Amino acid sequence: MRHLGLGFAIMALAAGVAEAKPRFAASIVRTSYGIPHIKAANWGGAGYGVGYAYAEDNLCLLAEEFVAVAGERSRYFGAKNKAVLGFQEIDNLSSDVFFRSQIDLPTLRARWARRPAKEQALLAGYVAGYNRRLREVGAQAPEACRGKPWLKPITMDDMLRVSQKQLLLASSLALAPYIVNAAPPGKATSAALPPLADPRERSFGSNGWAFGGEATVNGRGLVIGNPHFPWEGPSRFWQMHVTIPGEIDVMGVGLAGTPLVALGFNKDIAWTHTVTAAQHFTVFELPLVPGNATSYLVDGKPEAMRPRAITVPTEAGPVTRTVYQSRYGAVLTIPLLGLGWTAERAYAVRDANADNDASLAAWMAIGKARSVAEVKAAVSSTLGIPWVNTIAADRAGGALHADVTPVPNVSGDKAVACATPRSGAVAARFILLDGGRSACDWDKVAGTPRPGLMPASDQAIWERRDYVVNSNDSYWLSNARAPYKRLSPILGAWGTERTLRTRSGLIETEARLAGADGLGGAKIDNAIATQMVFANKALAADLGLKATLAACAGDAAVAVPCAALARWDGRFNADSRGAALFLNYWPLVERLPGAWGTPFDAADPVNTPRDFRGDPAKLRAALAKAADQLAKQGIALDARWGEVQFAVRGADRIAVHGGPGQLGVLNVQQARPVAGGLVPFHGSSYIQVVSFDEAGPVADAVLSYSQSTDPASPHYGDQTRLYSAKKWVRLPFTPAAIAADAQGKAKAISE
Repeated sequence: MRHLGLGFAIMALAAGVAEAKPRFAASIVRTSYGIPHIKAANWGGAGYGVGYAYAEDNLCLLAEEFVAVAGERSRYFGAKNKAVLGFQEIDNLSSDVFFRSQIDLPTLRARWARRPAKEQALLAGYVAGYNRRLREVGAQAPEACRGKPWLKPITMDDMLRVSQKQLLLASSLALAPYIVNAAPPGKATSAALPPLADPRERSFGSNGWAFGGEATVNGRGLVIGNPHFPWEGPSRFWQMHVTIPGEIDVMGVGLAGTPLVALGFNKDIAWTHTVTAAQHFTVFELPLVPGNATSYLVDGKPEAMRPRAITVPTEAGPVTRTVYQSRYGAVLTIPLLGLGWTAERAYAVRDANADNDASLAAWMAIGKARSVAEVKAAVSSTLGIPWVNTIAADRAGGALHADVTPVPNVSGDKAVACATPRSGAVAARFILLDGGRSACDWDKVAGTPRPGLMPASDQAIWERRDYVVNSNDSYWLSNARAPYKRLSPILGAWGTERTLRTRSGLIETEARLAGADGLGGAKIDNAIATQMVFANKALAADLGLKATLAACAGDAAVAVPCAALARWDGRFNADSRGAALFLNYWPLVERLPGAWGTPFDAADPVNTPRDFRGDPAKLRAALAKAADQLAKQGIALDARWGEVQFAVRGADRIAVHGGPGQLGVLNVQQARPVAGGLVPFHGSSYIQVVSFDEAGPVADAVLSYSQSTDPASPHYGDQTRLYSAKKWVRLPFTPAAIAADAQGKAKAISE
């Protein structure tokens, strides 16, 4: 009997183990072009499925990103070699010093411990899903990371670092070289400092449109999302569909390490993002204590900077660099802007995203929203969307543009009252405040989730039934018919000349709603929207080509390039001939003195400046120079644009349409020179057109560079070819549509 009792006990224990629910579980089914549809019973399972599926497509890319945010690139890839940090190139040692000094893990852990359980479960699931895929592939990992010592399991710390890095992408991360190289007078810096980008050159960024019921064929909302993001590295988009029955059902894209859709749609709303012109940091000028270059005065009282010795492991042994912190944040130096560290003054940056712990909550709320009012509430209450505009439309026909982000609460009056003698020289780039007066720190008001932020009510929010559009210019002109009132300068320029890309977006939108674009009717639907996105018109050609041809006509010295431009269709389609010549020509002439007969007029910002006329001799000289540049590149003057600009996928060169935003091309592609042409590195990425019918979303999309970075994957170039042919994928959203397009059986994973 004793043995029988023991046997029953063992059986009962075994049954209990068998019935125990796994901590994480998800089902993944892939549809055409490798798009994963992830279904789970809870947030942990959703993160588990997303982490696993992402690692299936981009394991090596994400593994390298974990190395970067841990500050270990120098160890594995060499201190002097370079990598892309955010949207700029930087040496590995500087990258490592930045992440080791500016990401405070103890603080991140403490903040994370206070977040809601569903957020913690989502990230914990992502960690488990990534690690499961890593265990599965073992020694058969993709070639790029196979057998590499940096391919290893991750922990929650890795996810916290990646999440923090994404928050800082358009703020202090952009200042990384100037932070890690800041040193007191007489101390050498560790690397040459690059010049800051010209703020007038906004070729990078995105376009986003939201059309309300007054502008659409069926009276419902429609969103066009055309984000311009890197074609390489961790800031590539990746498509996914995440469903937790009764909780969330959302489809779209995220970046490397993103556990949930950050741009996309659900049954009732669609949204996109564009990089905002608002500033998310301010720089403070620190008056130094005489004779002590590492102490500064605040209200006449000295405060010591906090030096931190940062040791970075490199292939040649450990290297130590010192960075400095102030009460405001990291000390930095930008000598080219007159902000050098001298015996009298130093400078520090305070970043509004440094303590942003609400981004995941914001995207969760947007993903569950049922109207643009709920989208507005999500971005306004959390102030968690880090550095992008939110442009949305809903099934009821509402349209929204919320330029609402974590912005320092600095009014226009305060910016003036707290200016220093050097503030004016940098005003076009950022706000410089007097750090010697505590009253010049950011204003604190009740009702914001974190102190010192500008409340959403003081930022720009458009709610309309016709349209809103943004192409990275400020909030001022999101609708050509109704300019926005003037707000704090920290939210962007008001009443100033718009970029050609912004003007092009507004011109094309107004032409569509007037029925003047040749596409029929005077409203918009998916079919028309997809044509608009890939029209590839160059506004610069509309403005300047006629005068150029008049200037070069009859001049034998430029007869050949003149004839090539005369045959160009003014577009950057794959079969356009002459586009490469105009690409080289326009930057040489657009800012010539007296180039515009009608200057910019704030009362007519969409149509001015205009009447390009340039000095004929200078135009001919510029055309000759542009033709000579092409000859040196080995490119024919009348080469097809698709032969000039192409993506390399294996042995194939895939024609890529689209062109530079500086020329007023909406379908932006920035490309770098290679032998025989240009290869895109930044531009149109996940392009979506989402409308609604009585049942839910009608979504057409294409991911220009495809889902996977692994050359062995069938999804390494399939959507790139689709994009090249201007074709779209009708995204399957309902269970029936997913089942009809399923590429194989669903995969069930759990642990």
